Amino acid sequence: MSDFMLPDIGEGIVECEVVEWHVAEGDVIEEDQPVVEVMTDKALVEITAPEAGRVTRLYVQKGEIAKVHAPLFGYLAEGEAADEAAAQAPEVPAKEGPVKETPTSESPTGDSPAKESPAKESPAKESPAAAAPSTRAQALEEEGAAPGRGPYGRIPAAPAVRRLLREHGLELEAVPGSGPQGRVLKEDVLRYLEEGEAAGPAESAPAPSAAAAGEAVRVEPLRGVRAVMAKRMVESASTIPHFQYGEEIDVTELLALRERLKPLAEGEGVRLTLMPFFMKAMALAVREAPILNARLSDDASEIHYLGGVNVGMAVDSRAGLLVPNVKGVERLSLLGIAGEVARLTEAARAGRVSQEDLKGGTISISNIGALGGTYAAPIINAPEVAIVAIGKTQWLPRFDADGQVRRRGIMTVTWAGDHRLIDGGTIARFCNAWKGYLEDPETMLLHLS
Repeated sequence: MSDFMLPDIGEGIVECEVVEWHVAEGDVIEEDQPVVEVMTDKALVEITAPEAGRVTRLYVQKGEIAKVHAPLFGYLAEGEAADEAAAQAPEVPAKEGPVKETPTSESPTGDSPAKESPAKESPAKESPAAAAPSTRAQALEEEGAAPGRGPYGRIPAAPAVRRLLREHGLELEAVPGSGPQGRVLKEDVLRYLEEGEAAGPAESAPAPSAAAAGEAVRVEPLRGVRAVMAKRMVESASTIPHFQYGEEIDVTELLALRERLKPLAEGEGVRLTLMPFFMKAMALAVREAPILNARLSDDASEIHYLGGVNVGMAVDSRAGLLVPNVKGVERLSLLGIAGEVARLTEAARAGRVSQEDLKGGTISISNIGALGGTYAAPIINAPEVAIVAIGKTQWLPRFDADGQVRRRGIMTVTWAGDHRLIDGGTIARFCNAWKGYLEDPETMLLHLS
């Protein structure tokens, strides 16, 4: 049997959570077949079979933590599985002549035999295979071991499940297990808590909790992307002096241009949203305020101006908040940017965005308007120095140059800047340049390469 060791699946990653097994013990697998999904602190990663064969053991259960370079599952390669099956096949005895039966009702000398039934014959006269239980579990059952216990008389449960039980003051025996051999799963504990069962004897119970008061409590460990997001947002908010800058942008002309270009983009197999325009205009505006595309050195002694504009976009994925970025926006066409936006959005929402797509961002956009939001105060995605939150577009009355009220598409934007590098005047000038390209989008044609 071979053990599949969890490989390095990202820079600095030493462990991950098993999210879903696609196979079970005994299943036949093909080379490159998806076997398991694991959650790192960056993304959801799908691990495939290294070769064809049969799964013999799952070392880490769903919801448990797997370590890099530790066994993840065991398997028999295709040739080994066939050899094992042949070795375990029952042998067919050779044909022999008839065997005479020995009389059992009378002894050869005429003496009466022992008057015991064949079922009560001495164990010494039975074959060893018939006399001994085939497994330790059978022996325990014959000794009166309680049903639903593991092969050694214990209720099987993962360390994470036992910790969850301790946190709620529950006994392992109190929770019915739904796994193999009565194994108690995390889902069993959560179901038990949701049903409002008592957390334990009244005299040993801790201070009254929501569960003891009859309210349903669901406990979920903070892991993977959400754990990293929590850590980085605290670091960013506590170490970077943020300041906000808000503005309104009239996107009436931009919406009209997009409607004219949508059929052409669809003819190229690309869905054209407003995001490519936001990104392209941002890359053009960076030329007027390059410090928005810079970063501060670790010791805060140097400013590093970055050559390429890699615009990140916050995506609300099932794994948590991910910020993949489109590389080299200044070199891409609107169609090229739109294709990258679609690819990264789909990958991020599925939790399968690559590590390369998450690295190297220089400035970020959070499109809260897609979810109906109007205003936000975003937190900078360090080591970047600025981020903008884009609100939804609203059709509002505005005065034109002649003093007439017109119906205009108004979008609110809120910037957050690192006040160690950026002051209010700098971000105002940058936002005005960006706003100019968006309010009069045809001016971008002058700068497209």
